[in-house]
Amino acid sequence: MNMVHDFTQQIDEALDAAGGARSHVAVTEKNPAALPSCFDVSELAIASVRAAAMELAALEGADEITLDRRLALMWFSTTLRPQGWDLPSLWDPIAGNYRAADGWVRLHTNAPHHRDAALGVLGCPAEREATAAAVRDWAKDALEESVVAAGGAAAAMRGLADWADHPQGRAVAAEPLMAWQAVDAAPRPVVPPGLKAVRVLDLTRVLAGPVATRFLAGFGADVLRIDPPWWSEPGVEPEVTLGKRRAGLDLRRAGDRNRFEALLAGADVLVHGYRPCALDGLGLGDARRREIAPALIEVSLDAYGWTGPWAGRRGFDSLVQMSCGIAEEGMRRTQAASPVPLPVQALDHATGYLMAAAVLRALRLRHNTGAVSNAHLSLARTATLLTGAGAFAMEGDGINESPVDLAPEIEATGWGLARRLRFPVEIGGRAPRWHYAAGPLRIDAPAWAE
Repeated sequence: MNMVHDFTQQIDEALDAAGGARSHVAVTEKNPAALPSCFDVSELAIASVRAAAMELAALEGADEITLDRRLALMWFSTTLRPQGWDLPSLWDPIAGNYRAADGWVRLHTNAPHHRDAALGVLGCPAEREATAAAVRDWAKDALEESVVAAGGAAAAMRGLADWADHPQGRAVAAEPLMAWQAVDAAPRPVVPPGLKAVRVLDLTRVLAGPVATRFLAGFGADVLRIDPPWWSEPGVEPEVTLGKRRAGLDLRRAGDRNRFEALLAGADVLVHGYRPCALDGLGLGDARRREIAPALIEVSLDAYGWTGPWAGRRGFDSLVQMSCGIAEEGMRRTQAASPVPLPVQALDHATGYLMAAAVLRALRLRHNTGAVSNAHLSLARTATLLTGAGAFAMEGDGINESPVDLAPEIEATGWGLARRLRFPVEIGGRAPRWHYAAGPLRIDAPAWAE
């Protein structure tokens, strides 16, 4: 099954809702490949990467794009290849799927406070066997709700039909793929089209938002990532910090909040994954941000959508796959004994490239007309895009890496030397160039590059 044209059409329509002319740049695709899945995850991946590339080409006035499909799918997974050191695990030892009394539930425990919340509800030590024994005494929905209420992150496994009938599933299905909002903005000096002079303030965490800002950084944007003192995501930092400077601020402190406001005043774009009203609680609500930066473009995301009873619920790609029927459908079609998710965290990555496309369309609109538009996206709505194309027999053979897939340059990361996969996109013959190697969080000053 090939749904690339349908995915592309829906994505194009979502971008067109902001206004502006659709890009008609020629795209040359090469090296076909497919990931094994009962959903058309490969074509979702290609369509999302293509959308970001098309919007960048339109912004820069480029006339051609080359897209390596095989590499694009590989970039939906781990891209760094260490030399003499090991990548950290993507998952905390407790994270994973557990059998409950009436089905399956997934606990997301990568963040210490999420792990503490789950273990506190279960009343068990931080041991996988003890956790599994405790989960077996719970009904899956009750455990999900209890962990979420305690400040944790969990998802009971539901089927596609169950999600379609769920109040949140219905709410998400009614949302646009990109919810645009036009903003009354003060004029901003016109800068040459492209990303070279664009400043992007990045307040995103695992994983979609950082994928978006990584793409923007590779093609010239000055991306400054801000993290609070207590946050870490060691499993993905080698992937998502590429090309960015990384600073630390505690927005609960007046001095740090003042510093952030100064950064915001100089930003062109704010990308964030804060839940609805979270910035309001820090004194940085919509009105205050608009006062500080009248021409600021904002692109934001959440996990479960912006309307409905779960609007603002904590969530991650793996949890959304459990909630919306993807993992259950994979389990059913493969006759597996446990949930079968997508072969990659495709909701995160696809949403990330769609966020990058939204930023680029908004920049083009602002440059051409002076209009400012903001956009909301969510992992659950991207899941609806994928599952709406239907499920089918498992297809795809996977991808075997070749030495030619690696870029020749050595990357001096903050953990050691490494090589990275070649990026799948060239715009007008130009490949991305990341000026900063991947490295730990909070090592740079909270200031824009000179």
